[in-house]
Amino acid sequence: MSHRICTGISRRRLGKLIAELAPAWLAQQESRLRDRRGRGRLRAAGAGPGHELPFADRVIATLVVLRFQLRHAALAVFYGVHRSTITRAVHEARPLLAARGFAVPGRPGLRLKTLADVFAYAAAEGVTLRIDGTEVQVRRPKAGRPGRRAFVSGKKKQNTMKSTVVSDGGGRLLWAGAFRPGRMHDVTAVRTEGIEALLRAFPDVQAEVDFGYQGLARDFPAQVSAPPKKPGKNAPPEDLTAWEQQRHQQSSARICVEHTIAEPKQWRPLQRWTGRRDYFPETALAIAGLVSDRAATR
Repeated sequence: MSHRICTGISRRRLGKLIAELAPAWLAQQESRLRDRRGRGRLRAAGAGPGHELPFADRVIATLVVLRFQLRHAALAVFYGVHRSTITRAVHEARPLLAARGFAVPGRPGLRLKTLADVFAYAAAEGVTLRIDGTEVQVRRPKAGRPGRRAFVSGKKKQNTMKSTVVSDGGGRLLWAGAFRPGRMHDVTAVRTEGIEALLRAFPDVQAEVDFGYQGLARDFPAQVSAPPKKPGKNAPPEDLTAWEQQRHQQSSARICVEHTIAEPKQWRPLQRWTGRRDYFPETALAIAGLVSDRAATR
């Protein structure tokens, strides 16, 4: 199960990932046991019965679920354990993966966890950001539930969850977040994440966006570049030619973020999410963090 085909990462990277997550998992388990006992330990750590599924296998099982969206009961058959053991392992390891943040090219010890971190990094390194939104189909809420229509995407005509992706000029993933119901507009989603305050706080940061962020480009014309508006029907041919050249130039500078969006979608949950919508942001962050590890080495 530790093969790259199953986990999505190499065995060498898997070993480093297990070593990275182990201290946080042990601290999490110790805190849970202390809360349950209501006091500290009476025996040294390691006494008593061991775990039915070792920590390394818990991480591997979680990666397989993230890679293929495999049913927990089916994965339990491979490990010879009960379905609830796999479910518990996923719920323990997935938050740790989601909390890792995003790798930075050429900076092994640095990880970006918030949009503010991305802007600070871009300001320090002179990186031009590429920003775009993406959607993933999710389960439809039950009939009669308040807010049911909020997930219906006007673009896809499906129930979706929307997220915002930020990359650099090399198409390397720097951040993913701003998870919102599919009906919300792209620029509204990123505005609720506080991007306007960050653009004011970092006036030297530049960003390339698409047509969905024209309002942001209008408010911050010196920092945000969006495709030019198409001339009217009666515009002279030279205006149409100039517009086409400007549009092509801006699109060429921005297209790398489309490749960034496509890379995490090789993982099955980001093609169509069949689980509970509450768990989608955590799952997407866990996958995006793993993808950024590989992208940062390019």
